[in-house]
Amino acid sequence: MSADFHIATGLAKIGTYLRSQNWRQAESEQLTPTQSQIVVHLVQRGPARITVLADELGVTQPTASDAAAALIRKGHVDRRSDPTDARASLLHSTKSGRHVAKKMAVWPDALLAATDALEPGERAIFLKALTKLIRSLQIQGAIPVQRMCATCQFFRPNIHDDSVAPHHCDFVDAAFGDIDLRLDCGEHEMASDRQTAANWQVFASAEAKRTDAPTATTGEAS
Repeated sequence: MSADFHIATGLAKIGTYLRSQNWRQAESEQLTPTQSQIVVHLVQRGPARITVLADELGVTQPTASDAAAALIRKGHVDRRSDPTDARASLLHSTKSGRHVAKKMAVWPDALLAATDALEPGERAIFLKALTKLIRSLQIQGAIPVQRMCATCQFFRPNIHDDSVAPHHCDFVDAAFGDIDLRLDCGEHEMASDRQTAANWQVFASAEAKRTDAPTATTGEAS
């Protein structure tokens, strides 16, 4: 069988584990996975409309509405008027919602131990690969656009002649490397489609050049 098959199989196994853990965490707080995702989203990213939550979580609007209604009944979320549009409303987390979200946002110990087993170089390669996989799924419309470097207006890929820190973030005005690529950033600002496409071309083409380059005489990666 092909390497693609084995990669997909591995990702599926990790996905099965994460779904199982998500169910267990949610059930411990008497929530469904969608309800737990909503309350965590509201705490981490602030008030949001139902339509935004549905898009961000990749669920239908009726599913998001039902989950939000349940959270309101449980006192974890409340609904308030949108100050920018009197016809709309925003969902806000409550004190109990923030308490629940704090528990839900903790990654399972087994997963943290698994990622900790990777060497720094392996983590950088893995993050780069995850960025490419997620971006491909986004382009296909399979998942919502995430708040990651590849779609951010502050991202300047491969502008520095430094293999360790080739990228630049205009938000903090600092260079960084693949190991610091973010897949969910609080400072993310969506870039235009044109800028995202241009950034991705530079990111991918420069990566290909580094991959194809011969190994340096010192034995270190070029």
